[in-house]
Amino acid sequence: MDAINGLALGFGHALSLTNLGWAMLGCFLGTAVGVLPGIGPALTIALLLPITFQVSATGAFILFCGVFYGAMYGGSTASILLNAPGESGSIITALEGAKMARNGRAGPALATAAIGSFVAGVVGTLGIAFLGPVVVDLALLLGPAEYFALMVLCFVTVSAVLGGSALRGLVSLGFGLMLGLVGIDLQTGQPRLTFGVPELLDGVNVVLVAVALFAVGEALHMAWRHRGGTPEVRPVGRLMLSRQDLRRSFWPWMRGAGLGFPFGVLPAGGTEMPTMLSYYAERKLVAPEHRAEFGTTGAIEGVAGPEAANNAAAAGVLVPMLTLGLPTSATAAIMLSAFQSYGIQPGPLLFQTQGELVWTLIASLFIANVMLVVLNLPLVGLWVRILKIPQPQLYAGILVFATIGTYGISNSVVDLVLLYAIGTVGMFMRRFDFPVAPVVIGMILGPMAEQALRQALTISQGDWSVFLTRPGSLAILLAAVAALAGPRLYTLWRVRRAA
Repeated sequence: MDAINGLALGFGHALSLTNLGWAMLGCFLGTAVGVLPGIGPALTIALLLPITFQVSATGAFILFCGVFYGAMYGGSTASILLNAPGESGSIITALEGAKMARNGRAGPALATAAIGSFVAGVVGTLGIAFLGPVVVDLALLLGPAEYFALMVLCFVTVSAVLGGSALRGLVSLGFGLMLGLVGIDLQTGQPRLTFGVPELLDGVNVVLVAVALFAVGEALHMAWRHRGGTPEVRPVGRLMLSRQDLRRSFWPWMRGAGLGFPFGVLPAGGTEMPTMLSYYAERKLVAPEHRAEFGTTGAIEGVAGPEAANNAAAAGVLVPMLTLGLPTSATAAIMLSAFQSYGIQPGPLLFQTQGELVWTLIASLFIANVMLVVLNLPLVGLWVRILKIPQPQLYAGILVFATIGTYGISNSVVDLVLLYAIGTVGMFMRRFDFPVAPVVIGMILGPMAEQALRQALTISQGDWSVFLTRPGSLAILLAAVAALAGPRLYTLWRVRRAA
């Protein structure tokens, strides 16, 4: 099925009243959680995961993707009005957006961020629609050895490259791999790491771990560091872009979208690098008469470009998740666990076995982009009020929903004990700057990597050199080594050169 026919099929299903309702709900929730500093799409989707036991797969994923896209839109509001970015991708937006708000131009800053998010979202979704089938065709050529190498590359890039410390990232990954080993070994039938607890024979539920780390852990951490006080929100003013603002924003939107999407697709992607590159590019390319606005009164190009790059990178994250089954962000990892809750395994065969679901999901992303522009600009007064919700009440509510949702999945007290035990670990991980995303990614991909490793060794009759003699596997493993050792060697070379 080509992309045009697939999109026609997808829009035919996505425009039903039920699916439009799920998209609207997801966009509203996503924008609300994006506005609140410290509450991102990963936490929200983790809280919503228990609904996968009651809602159809199509409706649930339309809701989750609406939350994902909406949070990218809403993140700019807190960055601009509070100078408090809730997501790492919104940090660069705050540099110029907060200065524009301080100088009475919060309205144009919010408007260029919303329209830039729309442009980037459309570009990114087009990329998913037309690039996804191409990646699938390439992925069908890969064998177990290449898949194992791809998962090693994903482990390395997500854990060691994107975090502040390679050691902390790898420790988090090891914790996730350990959780993934709990339960009965599918090859031998022997229980592993169950400690005689019958409830652990089926393994630790991924939904439980996601809720524990992203909801309970975050709530406990915020309670730990809470200092009180009411945040000062800047007045919004008139939400209109002048002709000059539009002219100054147009090419930054295009450049930001073009920069962001490829970074989202790459295993070592993320939103931090493209937003930073977009910001520095706009500083270099801005007209000389506006160059002095950067870092002083706030330049609109410094909001338009990074915000477009942020949203395009977020869209790109869905490509490896859908086509290869590789999550490259915390949100993608939780969405992958949701697929598994429905018995669906993302990968090269997803477009064939679940074509209707995939194309309906992609079509709903286009619809969500339109909805988000409608929600973000006229309802900005509501988002400003949400910013004033006291944090103690907010996080108490999160703990209540997390507890009820987890108990509702299995009606097991053991699951509640695990929820708060792993949540406490998540709190200490945040306190000591251990990244949380590698835990979920290691737990999901660990068993898959183990299966790919065993299949490759079975095919090669136990010959470990199969990972080095196959060109594709060798190239991917060399890329993983380069990603792990490259930054350290470069730093060492710079130190020696400076000396």
